[in-house]
Amino acid sequence: MAGIGGSMILLAGADVVLPDRLISPGTVVIEGDRILEVVPGRRPSSPGSTHLDLQHHYIVPGFIDIHVHGLESHDVHDVDDVPDAGPARQEPRGIAAMAARLPRYGVVAFCPTTMACTPPALQAVLGAVRQARTTPPAGARVLPAHVESGFLSPEFRGAQPVDCLRLPPPALASTGAADAARHTRSLSGNHDYDGSDILAVIEAAPAEVGLVTLAPELAGGLDLVRRLTASGHRVSVGHSGASFDEGLAAVAAGARHATHLFNRMPPLTHREPGLAGAILRSGEVTAEVICDSHHVHPAMVGMTVATKSPSRVIAITDGTAGSGLSVGSRARLGGRPITVRDSGAYLDEGTLAGSVLTMDGALRVLVERVGLTLTDAAVLCATTPARELGLAGHGIIAAGAMADLTVLNRELRVVQTYIGGTQIYPGCG
Repeated sequence: MAGIGGSMILLAGADVVLPDRLISPGTVVIEGDRILEVVPGRRPSSPGSTHLDLQHHYIVPGFIDIHVHGLESHDVHDVDDVPDAGPARQEPRGIAAMAARLPRYGVVAFCPTTMACTPPALQAVLGAVRQARTTPPAGARVLPAHVESGFLSPEFRGAQPVDCLRLPPPALASTGAADAARHTRSLSGNHDYDGSDILAVIEAAPAEVGLVTLAPELAGGLDLVRRLTASGHRVSVGHSGASFDEGLAAVAAGARHATHLFNRMPPLTHREPGLAGAILRSGEVTAEVICDSHHVHPAMVGMTVATKSPSRVIAITDGTAGSGLSVGSRARLGGRPITVRDSGAYLDEGTLAGSVLTMDGALRVLVERVGLTLTDAAVLCATTPARELGLAGHGIIAAGAMADLTVLNRELRVVQTYIGGTQIYPGCG
């Protein structure tokens, strides 16, 4: 069912979730790839229009997942080289497969998220992102990548491979080049590259990198925050052992984002609030939260939203290739095997490697377990990520906005997903 170049579409009779209220019932009128108008009541069909009766449903802005590594056996790092294509080109096999599958979970756009990896592996993923954005695959919109970089704390790395962790380039380190180089080598036994090589890959692909996660307490970390921010990247603090003061210094240096708040950072206590405390205190920083009820207790999610407001919290999945698979299934995360359990995806040695959450599940947790209104939950799942990524006209239901919409039943299960006015899920024909 296409809206672009076709007839007007009327989604009538549903409860329509606006940024500040719910219209019950209401009608969303789509013309082309945009929302023409949103009106109260059940507007009747008109000549030449397509009329869908969505009584007993909700219409929410389509979900935007800015931190997702994989889905249904497919991983962001699944990249194919294209032979005989002139300059090196990567085919985004994993990203394209994710784009095709995400709409069934209500997702209309996503940031392919990397693991810490070698410079060639990162270059391959960013090349695949470039290809996916140049020739978009069918399905969810592919946004610039979220790079969980090699500039992470070894102590708080979680499932990030220690062999791929480095310090920022020695020239940025206040400890001096010699000490920085020695510290870099101490992170792993792999000496094939250093932080300069990682940074060179990031800076060579400005349009393909949206978010960069790093640990600001590393030698040269604050200068790296300044450098990346000055070049237009959104810097996120995460996988970090930073103290409260170091966290505030990162914010002063330009960090405006926090990667999966509370996870892979020191615990917040009343005597030492740590990085989490700095994030909660800083109104300039928007915090991701994994909303699966396991990574962060629902009560802590609720307190975070109450402290920072829905406009400064983003629901993420941190999903892996195990997301959407049954318990016991095997998949891969950045090339390493993982196993699906009820509580998440785990590496073979037992490390929690990420979630098996999907965005529709995140919305249900926010409403049913955290206790948010559906309006506030939709802000966390769509409106705030769109605004923070600078996606004007996305993440809201309003006249003139992009017609990226998710239709839910009363159990908050996805029934339909529209991207640019076209019904993507379920597929037509």
